[in-house]
Amino acid sequence: MTTIRQRRVGKGTEAAEDQPSEEKSVKPDGKILSDDTGGKLWNVLSVTVGGIVAISLGLLTSVYVATLHENDLWFSNIKEVEREISFRTECGLYYSYYKQMIQAASIQQGLHGLVYDNKTESVRTINILERMNVYQEVFLSILYRSLPIQQYLEPVYFYIYTLFGLQAVYVIALYVTSWLLSGTWLSGLLAACWYITNRIDTTRVEFTIPLRENWALPFFAVQIAAITYLLRTHLQPVQERLTLMAIFIATFLFSLTWQFNQFMMLIQALALFILDCFDMLPTAKVTWLYIIQISGLLLVCVLQFFNSMILGSLLLSFNASVLIARTIQKNLKKGSLLNRLGKLILHVLLVLCFTLLINKFIKKILNLESDEHIFKFLKAKFGFGATRDFDANLYLCEEAFGLLPLNTFSRLSDTLLFCIYVFVLFLMTVVAVIVAFRNLSGSNQVQFMEKMEERTITLKPDAAYNLIHTVLFGCLALSTMRMKYLWTSHMCVFASFGLCSTEIWKLILKCIHLYTSQRTYVIKYSIPIITLLYISYKFWPGIMDELSELREFYDPDTVELMNWIKSNTPNTAVFAGSMQLLAGVKLCTGRTLTNHPHYEDKNLRERTKQIYQIYAKRSPEDVYRILRSFGTDYVILEDSICYERRHSRGCRLRDLLDIANGHIMDGLGENEPDLKPSLYPRFCEEIKKNLPSYTIHFTRVFQNKTFHVYKLAKHK
Repeated sequence: MTTIRQRRVGKGTEAAEDQPSEEKSVKPDGKILSDDTGGKLWNVLSVTVGGIVAISLGLLTSVYVATLHENDLWFSNIKEVEREISFRTECGLYYSYYKQMIQAASIQQGLHGLVYDNKTESVRTINILERMNVYQEVFLSILYRSLPIQQYLEPVYFYIYTLFGLQAVYVIALYVTSWLLSGTWLSGLLAACWYITNRIDTTRVEFTIPLRENWALPFFAVQIAAITYLLRTHLQPVQERLTLMAIFIATFLFSLTWQFNQFMMLIQALALFILDCFDMLPTAKVTWLYIIQISGLLLVCVLQFFNSMILGSLLLSFNASVLIARTIQKNLKKGSLLNRLGKLILHVLLVLCFTLLINKFIKKILNLESDEHIFKFLKAKFGFGATRDFDANLYLCEEAFGLLPLNTFSRLSDTLLFCIYVFVLFLMTVVAVIVAFRNLSGSNQVQFMEKMEERTITLKPDAAYNLIHTVLFGCLALSTMRMKYLWTSHMCVFASFGLCSTEIWKLILKCIHLYTSQRTYVIKYSIPIITLLYISYKFWPGIMDELSELREFYDPDTVELMNWIKSNTPNTAVFAGSMQLLAGVKLCTGRTLTNHPHYEDKNLRERTKQIYQIYAKRSPEDVYRILRSFGTDYVILEDSICYERRHSRGCRLRDLLDIANGHIMDGLGENEPDLKPSLYPRFCEEIKKNLPSYTIHFTRVFQNKTFHVYKLAKHK
């Protein structure tokens, strides 16, 4: 069990970009007066200062998270095996491929080892580049081997510094998005400060470095910034083309680095669809965004050797369905209010039917079942019937896949972020509803439009997109805690934009009959500055204390296990155990595994369920037969799983196995009526008694306070 212990003393005011330009004063001889020149210089100065602040905040964030990581683990002082153990669960698995590429005799041999891998899943040869999103590890390893830095920088530091460097890109992208929305870089400054002070809820990069989301989210933030810029009005054709190229590159990199890309972009496509239906976005630009999503995902599909899970994604089916339905319904945006509503309902039903039919057809043709566990999980999570499915229950019982805890909102409110966010969200939603109704009403509601124009603002396309984006990703975060990082970072952008928005303050002041342009200008800058001062005063001392707190990585049992495996087992030995531990075994020792944490494969899920019978109530003969069918030489049993207390009854791993096997669970409590007692005791407990029926198949070869390793007999 890993713990973090206290470290022992030992070794050593600006112009908005969106504002319409003032009329130029021209002298009789045709020369422009100096006022316009002064305005341009002020704009250049403002952009320069804002850019410097953005880059500075990005770099400071990188240094901040890197320092936290070092202080928490004393990473520079611990042994290599301890550094690798600190990359827990799937983090260790992904990093192992980077290590494998670094240690390969050549780049070609390293790539060959990934394409024809027979050490990640025993008695099976799989293509790692097809199954997993590890191109970033491949690129980084090639870059490390090519650059003359081997003597100065260890491979692990090159890896983690790259991830911490991406945090700079992330913060700069959030800063720029807020700046584009509000027209002032003060908004970007506030967004970045909120991101840093709410670090617990906005990122987890300092302790889960190799996770796919830490690679992907910076590119997703860049994509959102580029989309925000694309949706501005009066862009020149060259600007539009360059922005579309930036969106494509960011979308491609986001898709390449995270296996859940298709689900995130499906939500994004849904946001575009909603806004397009209500005439809030230019249809031509929305079409380009659909095409970019499709082309980016298909390019990733090619690079991943035509990964079937991508081809069968709902995103491709949905985007294709929208484009087909739009072709069929050419007059969708014409007619009266009732006529438009009828067409809209028909359009939604048409898209839904096409999506399901296309997706069903593709999955039938390709015989796809890779993502079925996700839909089983969603079905059970939202109450569409109870399930005994082991994979679905495994997700349901993990806290990360549960509802967002309520204490998240209290933490976010301490920095005023959540309070301001809710206030801005409410105002923007009201405006969006009014604008949507006006757009659907058409020319028949001219008087209503004129009346409302006096009290409301026009919702710009970029603001409309970010509004729907934050609402949809907010719903995702509320339902699944692990996805909160997609929402909370954008929450910083949206709240800071609202606080620095001329339109929002104009609306508020008009509603209370206090509007003047001077008063709007003063409030627009004074309230964000006061908020920044409050955040600095309240949280700066805490950040300094956090940076001064020194701890040390401490996990002697796992270190002892890894060292024993390297010293006492052959390089070709096959190990069985929990998914999380085996990822570390592969990274630290290079031994062959029976299963691993990358769960997006039906055969692997079935294999994992079989391997986990070591924690179920099964006979030694059954367990031995199952393990040997996967070529297992050694099995590792963990007391923390066998005697688990982290989860409540019904969610312990042994309970999930009992339910899936039709057996009554251990301990006091109710059982479903059709569950029956097992004929055998729990394997992981009974094997420690060294009974003859067990010792004939299993010999204990290693033991410490946490782990028990048994060698399997090789019967003829």
